[in-house]
Amino acid sequence: MANNIEVKELLDAGVHFGHLTRRWDPNMAPYIYMERNGIHIINLYKTAAKIDEAGEALKKIAASGRKILFVATKKQAKEIVAEKASKANQPYITERWPGGMLTNFVTIRKAVKKMASIDRMKKDGTFNTLSKKERLQVDRLRAKLEKNLGSISDMTRLPGALFVVDITREHIAVKEAQKLNIPIFAMVDTNSDPRQVQYVIPANDDASKSIDKVMTYVSDAVIEGLSERKATKEAPKKDAPKKDAKAEAPAKAEATAKVEAPAKVETPAKVEATVEAPTTEAAKQEEE
Repeated sequence: MANNIEVKELLDAGVHFGHLTRRWDPNMAPYIYMERNGIHIINLYKTAAKIDEAGEALKKIAASGRKILFVATKKQAKEIVAEKASKANQPYITERWPGGMLTNFVTIRKAVKKMASIDRMKKDGTFNTLSKKERLQVDRLRAKLEKNLGSISDMTRLPGALFVVDITREHIAVKEAQKLNIPIFAMVDTNSDPRQVQYVIPANDDASKSIDKVMTYVSDAVIEGLSERKATKEAPKKDAPKKDAKAEAPAKAEATAKVEAPAKVETPAKVEATVEAPTTEAAKQEEE
């Protein structure tokens, strides 16, 4: 994946633009290259290295079968994150972050189940038996749930990782993930504290071009991990017929050996017994 990340592409996308120098977080100093016209410039070589590192980790998580929850509620990132996450078949939050989404996951799952029960009502006809006012109320509730939780309806357990765009804005999501020891991957601008995140991607998190470029690399890594998982699942199925054939071969050999073996192995012993019997009788007669 390292070969795919080119610094020139990141430069063209404007990933290097940070915030005004007066709004910086001193902990971002290692990732800042220089200051120009009162704006901090991010070191893109470090950004490329960090994208590569984060991509490898995300690929492993995706290959293990765990989900990665993408979080971005800011206007510039909403559509991009929704598109890239759905392309990688991962859950995402692009509307308001529901408080307790991770720490109170059981309650959130109840709300998702409520949405599924409304869908069942519409299918089996019980929805039509309600009064007009009740139908309107149920429809509004369904639309509200779909807007806030529709994208996480397939997430049946806590995610394996969290990917956040702008950790200052999504500070509640970050705190919840920290509380549950869920690894956090994030695009961190010069006004944010990178110590809150395990996998930092220093980048401009305000420009849609920059977000799109980083999200493309990230989603590609996740898709790669999922394809690896699929390949490993299919491999044992292909090997199974070969193993069966190998197992059958010794069984057949044993069967043929049994058929070829003499029917009665005990016959020589019987012959010896019959031969010995008369001799003993003759000896007795002689003694008499």
